[in-house]
Amino acid sequence: MSSQEEIESGAEESASPGDELAELLGDHVIGREQHLNAPGFVVRPDEVQEVLTILRDEAGFDHLSNVTAQDYEDRYESIYHLKQYDDPTQEVSVVVPTPWDAPKSQTAEPVYRTADWHEREAYDLIGIEYEGHPDLRRILLPETWQGHPLAKNYDQDRPQIVPFEEHKNPLEDDRYDAESDTMLLNIGPHHPATHGVLHLETVLDGEQVADVEPDIGYLHRCEEQMAQNGTYRHQIMPYPDRWDYGSSGLLNEWAYARVAEDLNDIDVPEYAQIIRTMGAELCRIASHMLALGTFCLDIYGDFTAIFMYAMRDRELAQNILEDLTGQRMMFNYFRLGGVVWDIPEPREEFFDETRDFLDGLPSALDEYHDLITDNELLQIRTVGTGVLEPEVAKQYGVTGPVARGSGIDYDLRRDDPYGYYDQLEWDVVTEDGCDNYSRLLVRMREVEQSAKIIEQCLDLLEDWPEDEREIQSNVPRTLKPDADTETYRAVEGAKGELGIYIRSDGSDKPGRFKIRSPCFSNLSALGEMSEGEYVPDLVATLGSLDIILGEVDR
Repeated sequence: MSSQEEIESGAEESASPGDELAELLGDHVIGREQHLNAPGFVVRPDEVQEVLTILRDEAGFDHLSNVTAQDYEDRYESIYHLKQYDDPTQEVSVVVPTPWDAPKSQTAEPVYRTADWHEREAYDLIGIEYEGHPDLRRILLPETWQGHPLAKNYDQDRPQIVPFEEHKNPLEDDRYDAESDTMLLNIGPHHPATHGVLHLETVLDGEQVADVEPDIGYLHRCEEQMAQNGTYRHQIMPYPDRWDYGSSGLLNEWAYARVAEDLNDIDVPEYAQIIRTMGAELCRIASHMLALGTFCLDIYGDFTAIFMYAMRDRELAQNILEDLTGQRMMFNYFRLGGVVWDIPEPREEFFDETRDFLDGLPSALDEYHDLITDNELLQIRTVGTGVLEPEVAKQYGVTGPVARGSGIDYDLRRDDPYGYYDQLEWDVVTEDGCDNYSRLLVRMREVEQSAKIIEQCLDLLEDWPEDEREIQSNVPRTLKPDADTETYRAVEGAKGELGIYIRSDGSDKPGRFKIRSPCFSNLSALGEMSEGEYVPDLVATLGSLDIILGEVDR
């Protein structure tokens, strides 16, 4: 090989994935950025669809994980966070700047259906307009809201006063369309089957669902703004417990811990990683038990048996979590660099209580299968209803048990390892039925895998040398990442991919804090899953999504 050939060969070997993507995108790229998690490419606002199509079709980025909108002193900016379902460690950020005086950008909706809701949120909270969007209107705030609350030019003292005629009831009356056979039916927002304050604007053609539009935002609590007003070290961690407040507190805390530790280059001791992993899987079991009980309550209203059985087993997990963290819901147990304290004393009692819980799970699950999965009525209501084909699920950015119930083998615990998961033996559960029944089976089987993970964690914790039980690394009292450092990290929450984007402004508080809610993306697919079905099937499909409105609305 000649010297020139050796040089060219070495250049090819050293070429980064970012360089290869830059070559693929060619003149579409007008600038380069390097986020901690992925290369970033700056593109023109009128070439968004062309760039995203190339990355999807030619580079395999079939998962639009998140869309972040933000504004600077001189511009607005949209960031499309792309991944691959087959390998989520392959990431790329498409950065779209727009002028301060004309924040308009081409919509990504024709390329990724999930961009519909994400861009509506960006317009609602930041004020960027997406040209060509099929339904660009507010999604979390009322249509009458004045201004965009996360924009720098937002006047929070401006009175929210609108003309009297705008103060009409946002829930239009149930009515028949005079020109067709369709009827508008309101389901929620104060209906037990909507699992919270969710309003479903449902159009019926006879007895079948012709269209359904989820109306969200009733539980919007400015979570991102509150996080941006808190310091990295102490003030943000209590908030994640309040997103998915059902049973997923530690999973939520881990999402923030992972992104903040990545941003500030903080290591976590191995011992603390095992405790985190054990606690997270206890939360996953508790969450799936809640989903199981409420789903069966939706299907055939059995409160006394199945719902209470599920609550009984969830309470057992909650008891263990209370012993570990001191709380039953709002745990605030994780700390950047570890956890707040060790396994409670006497350790043997904690281990015995947890093992007793794990020993009782197999018989409990057998009981659930006898009562539920073999129940003919439940099968009639769930098999073949709420069908979500894999390619459609990917278009909507669906993750978690909902995606795995459609045969999508995607789990960040395995595919983008964190904590202690890659050191343990366990399996990712999938089902190919793509229906409500498959999503139920996935959650029930995942409880078995979580128990398997917890048991291995207990074995490790019991044998860990006492003088090596380090629960926190040495973290500075004040954390100030370099200005304009950006990263997006995610964990496998009970509902799916729970991610957070943070941009540092050089202070001890985030310049931008964006939450990627799995329930938000999963719920956006409800209309696709319910078209042509009956109202009871719509209720079953909504229950199979296992949404928590606190996480949807944030």
